[in-house]
Amino acid sequence: MVKTMIYFDNAATTFPKPRTILPALQNAVLCYGGNPGRSGHTISMKTSEKVFEVRKKAAEFFNAEVENTIFATNCTHALNMAIKGVLKSGHAVTSCLEHNSVLRPLYALQKDGIITYNVADVMGNDEQILTELEKNMRANTKAVVITHGSNVIGKIMPIAKISGLCRKHGVKLIVDAAQTAGVLPIDVKEMGINILCIPGHKGLYGTTGTGLMILNDIEPIGTLMEGGTGSVSNSMEQPDFNPDRYESGTVNTVGILSLSAGLDYIKRKKPFEIYRHEMSICRYVYRELQKMDRVILYQGNFEPGVYLPIVLFNIQGMTSMETAQKLSDNGFALRGGLHCAPLVHERLETMDIGGVRFSPGTFNTQAEAVCFINTVKKIIKNHTV
Repeated sequence: MVKTMIYFDNAATTFPKPRTILPALQNAVLCYGGNPGRSGHTISMKTSEKVFEVRKKAAEFFNAEVENTIFATNCTHALNMAIKGVLKSGHAVTSCLEHNSVLRPLYALQKDGIITYNVADVMGNDEQILTELEKNMRANTKAVVITHGSNVIGKIMPIAKISGLCRKHGVKLIVDAAQTAGVLPIDVKEMGINILCIPGHKGLYGTTGTGLMILNDIEPIGTLMEGGTGSVSNSMEQPDFNPDRYESGTVNTVGILSLSAGLDYIKRKKPFEIYRHEMSICRYVYRELQKMDRVILYQGNFEPGVYLPIVLFNIQGMTSMETAQKLSDNGFALRGGLHCAPLVHERLETMDIGGVRFSPGTFNTQAEAVCFINTVKKIIKNHTV
């Protein structure tokens, strides 16, 4: 039996999930067990219809075209499809805030001599961010690959403004929405995003093993995988139409149906209300941590619209992993370490100790945050430098 804990690690995976996910999972197993798009019998066709319903629902949520809404296994899968599909040559620009799901594909492409890339310092204000990105562009730049919001310090990027910069230079914009989908409003058309990459298991409240790649105003990109699609089976070529072109193999029907229930939950709650609730908890925690002499904070001016509901901190005299373990021993689930984003920690000068990330979810309460603050005080009191 797992010990009951207060969960503040929602930036990694939201937990718990809404209760409405459970009947969706049950229906997937009991009623929609056919292989979608692979057979002509009733069970397969019913399953195909259900998968299409979810695809349509996700497309509407992000104001995308249904056929350009591609199911992936997670955000990393979606980012690899996007990055390797667009960047067959040339140059790319990314940022110091990126997750390894962006950095490693770019590094691999550069190591193989396919592309080069630059890293822009985007720790300033919007104007400085745009200046830094433009400064790092080259004549052969093909894409800007950037996070919508940092998974380490929660800093939000001005995506619509970055899109304008990309259009000015004829550059494609690939956005990692791992931390923002379901928390901040995202309209791919209005914001001018060419490819949006999304996890299903975070802010969309689906199960693990789910994700989306959404294409908008972009010509067909290269494929990461080829194989069975259930369509044009007589051809050795991968289909040239969406979504089949990018969905090789059987999709995760169970996960996709959970995603449907998660999207319904978000639409009822409304992303703005979710964001406001989580930020209210974060702002309380941030203010209380500011009062503690031995606590180091890494975000300034912690205001709505500037940051996501994430607070990064350390306790002097302890590594982040030591602090996270102490919190775990006291019944709190937080993540310590580098959070798969080494360049941010280089910039913060925390590579040696990492950081402790506090990330509440929609089901967390103010009372739980108060208990958390009291526990941090106790850990500091009991630990001598």
